[in-house]
Amino acid sequence: MATGRATVSASPLEMRAVRAVRSAAPPAVIALGVFAAIRGAGVLVLALGSWWAGRNPLRVLGRSWDGDWYLRIAAHGYGRTLMWPDAVTGTGPVQSDQAFFPLYPALIRAVSGVLPGGPVPAALLVTWTAAAVAAVGIYRVGERVVGPRAGLLLVGLWAALPHAVVLTLAYTEALLAAFAAWALYALLRGRWSWAAGLAVLAGLTRPTGLAVAAAVSATALHAVLVRRSRAPGVWVAGLVAPAGWAAYVLAVGVRVRDPFGGYFAVQRSWGSRFDFGAGALRSAERVLTGGHVPLAGTVTVVLLAAAGLLAVLLFLDRAPLALLVYTAVLLVMAFGGAGFFESKPRFLLPAFPLLLPVAAVMARARPRTAVVVTAVVAGLGYGYGLYLLLVARVPL
Repeated sequence: MATGRATVSASPLEMRAVRAVRSAAPPAVIALGVFAAIRGAGVLVLALGSWWAGRNPLRVLGRSWDGDWYLRIAAHGYGRTLMWPDAVTGTGPVQSDQAFFPLYPALIRAVSGVLPGGPVPAALLVTWTAAAVAAVGIYRVGERVVGPRAGLLLVGLWAALPHAVVLTLAYTEALLAAFAAWALYALLRGRWSWAAGLAVLAGLTRPTGLAVAAAVSATALHAVLVRRSRAPGVWVAGLVAPAGWAAYVLAVGVRVRDPFGGYFAVQRSWGSRFDFGAGALRSAERVLTGGHVPLAGTVTVVLLAAAGLLAVLLFLDRAPLALLVYTAVLLVMAFGGAGFFESKPRFLLPAFPLLLPVAAVMARARPRTAVVVTAVVAGLGYGYGLYLLLVARVPL
């Protein structure tokens, strides 16, 4: 992939400022500071918007949509179901909390045992810590693939995405991104045991944690078949990586007395199933043909189209195999799954490699241009985050 280390056209003052910042702190710390500044401002905007709307900011951050499910699992364990009865028949789908993977609520429960204030502060602490760890990992991946300047911009762009508000809510995308970023970095460094262990944890975090396992297993297979690696750690990593995801899927299946199909039946009761993109295409068609759709539907179509274009650019830039496999699996799961159309950009939030081509281009621009572009994107993201949490009636 292109390194993104081309000479940057900048004024002497800008270059002196860049050098001063670099000399003041390690690049990874600067990346973390950029992420904290962007998302910290987002939390402040959301808090002010919540107060203005007469809502408790802490509740908005901790108990919006899926956040409430995670907090209930952390407090009471699994076993909660909700039925949505049809107005005519009186029956309807039964939504079970077994659709939610266990690692995040387990961490909330562990932290709430030592942190005062109850499960909401614990959940936010876990999310914010995971998001910070993810930011550093994303910088490391970007630094290795496209250079330090582009790596820093990669973190800024990821923090500024329209759905990046989720990185400060009681949701699992931040935790998955943390495991994914460091697993991919481990693969780039040839650290097989670390990559496999992180893939197992990712598989216990979200259904899309399977993408991390796929990246590890595919890279291991490539190492064995193409590079003729004979290291036993490669084989072990490739085989162990899917264990976390498979263990929870099988555990749910056993609980509902259908070991191999039970988890997928639980997901179908939520309206989630893999239909090869037919449902997503129908939803996009309604948006494009002028049907009455919320703003979130229109934004979703635009973001999915952008994701598809960026995926092509990532492939043409010959990104490392691990990044391509990870991103491809996330795209297939997001595009091919039916239900929750407006949530698909959130599902793709951990797909940070999609931003590598943009970061590489921005790295060749003047520093102030990159700063202005990132700030504008972040500002738009703040407004859209307020809309999603305080106005929109569709699931986040």
